[in-house]
Amino acid sequence: MSIDFMIVIFLIGFVGSFISGMVGIGGSIIKYPMLLYIPVMLGYTAFSAHEVSGISAIQVFFATIAGVWAYRGSGYLNKSLIAYMGGAILVGSFIGGYGSTLLSESAINIVYAILATIAVVMMFIPKKGLDDIPADQVTFNKWIAASLAFIVGIAAGIVGAAGAFILVPIMLVVLRIPTRMTIATSLAITFISSIGSTVGKIVTDQILYGPAAVMIVASIIAAPIGAKVGQKANTKVLQWILSLLILGTAIKIWLDIL
Repeated sequence: MSIDFMIVIFLIGFVGSFISGMVGIGGSIIKYPMLLYIPVMLGYTAFSAHEVSGISAIQVFFATIAGVWAYRGSGYLNKSLIAYMGGAILVGSFIGGYGSTLLSESAINIVYAILATIAVVMMFIPKKGLDDIPADQVTFNKWIAASLAFIVGIAAGIVGAAGAFILVPIMLVVLRIPTRMTIATSLAITFISSIGSTVGKIVTDQILYGPAAVMIVASIIAAPIGAKVGQKANTKVLQWILSLLILGTAIKIWLDIL
């Protein structure tokens, strides 16, 4: 792997991980298409969908650790929500990560596009009064939370995305969790999810360790910076950033599929 190619991979990882920490996602919603398309556009060897999903899976693991660490002591980490959704998504993501070898590259891209489309629709649903709920008065249906997390885990494990880009809309719209608590808590849940998908990718030998190592370094540096920015940013701005990112990615993937 040449130095200039390593720089390209590092910049992709840095940008994706910064936004990851800021809006509470693992970053694959951004890095998946960037890894798929940018190296080819710059004349480098193309990664396959399987390789991209493998690199994304292990990178998300480290990006979310760094992001959660930045939120420690903030009061935004909901431990009950982390336990219920984290446990369910761990099982689902391992099933999805291991089973992804049975799918073609086009099938992986279609799964990704469908998830992104659902997330887009949910993000544009009005969330009036959501951020007026005090942190100590936040409640949620535990069974609905666990069931949805399990389903998301299976689908997200397939694409190595850890599922935060669909978990965040679910937490905001279905479970009615305030924005800052959603961002912090989703990073912790995504970390748990990434354990399952990463193990699944490693066991089935779907990871290119050179590019993955570069992405990991970028993640550890950028994710905490993004998390600090996210704690100070306006919640409506954070919601719009995530909505537009998911929308752009969904459109790009669908255009390539069709």
